Amino acid sequence: MAAAVALRMMSDAVPLTLDARSLSRSFAGRPVVRDVELKLKRGEVLGFLGPNGAGKTTTMQMLTGNLSPGAGSIAICGVDLLEHPVEAKRHVGYLPETPPLYRELRVDEYLELAARLRRVPKKDVARAATKARDRCGLTGAGSQLIGTLSKGYQQRVGIAQAIVHEPELIVLDEPTVGLDPNQIREIRSLIRELAEGRGVILSTHILPEVESVCDRVQIMNEGSVVYSGTVTALRALRGGRALLVGLREPPPVIELQALPGVATVAALGEHLFRIEPQGDAEVGEAIVHLAVERGWRLYQIAPAQASLEEIFAHLTQREDAPAEASA
Repeated sequence: MAAAVALRMMSDAVPLTLDARSLSRSFAGRPVVRDVELKLKRGEVLGFLGPNGAGKTTTMQMLTGNLSPGAGSIAICGVDLLEHPVEAKRHVGYLPETPPLYRELRVDEYLELAARLRRVPKKDVARAATKARDRCGLTGAGSQLIGTLSKGYQQRVGIAQAIVHEPELIVLDEPTVGLDPNQIREIRSLIRELAEGRGVILSTHILPEVESVCDRVQIMNEGSVVYSGTVTALRALRGGRALLVGLREPPPVIELQALPGVATVAALGEHLFRIEPQGDAEVGEAIVHLAVERGWRLYQIAPAQASLEEIFAHLTQREDAPAEASA
């Protein structure tokens, strides 16, 4: 117990790179973002999800200072973005969905331009550009025209411009869209590396990416947050108390359905079943005993885990989804 309390205190002591509260925004009188809360600690990667039109892009534009919120507050590394925008933006790196690249420039020229725009001291511009270029796997590409690079390398240039000034908060909007599997794997590895000592927000529609890269997840739907918590807690939302039961010699589904405490039975194949208990009923032990008694040859019984895609669809199609889940 004492160890758990100590870990929580250590977690609470980690400084925030982002603290956004009650963010709202309307367009032409129509609310598109409603009371969004978002906190991000150093070392965290937050998966920012939602269907098209959920308000993600509007929220990210507000977080990065590209759009003023209608209401609410944003603090970046403790600096109020609305009261001190220039100082706050020095701590932010942003890669929009369409990277802001100048195709006619060479990679080094572009990154040095980005460094100057980010107010990197003149004496440090070349060094900062080289460091960002090399960190993003662009060593040897400095003299190449951006327009001649592959899609994957252009994405790397886009990430490099977002980190050239060593920001503490990095916001990436769909950084792996259009990439091949090898390029995706490399970008994911880079994102994890960037999170060391920084906070990273990753907006993506690729749900397996969330499981492999992110520490926490925040899901928006129709302008509001419908989930905020860890990936593990997210899975638990739909895993519930259902069981996956494998039987070599299964009875008819109707016989399983008739067992005391069973709400529903879904056949997932000839030998595999998903069994949902009624309320708080405990059916696992009864199934084991009956399988032995009736010769069903039980070979698997385990909690059922919904896919992240199923959970996402569930949360974004419900109006009564939980706003927050504990880790």
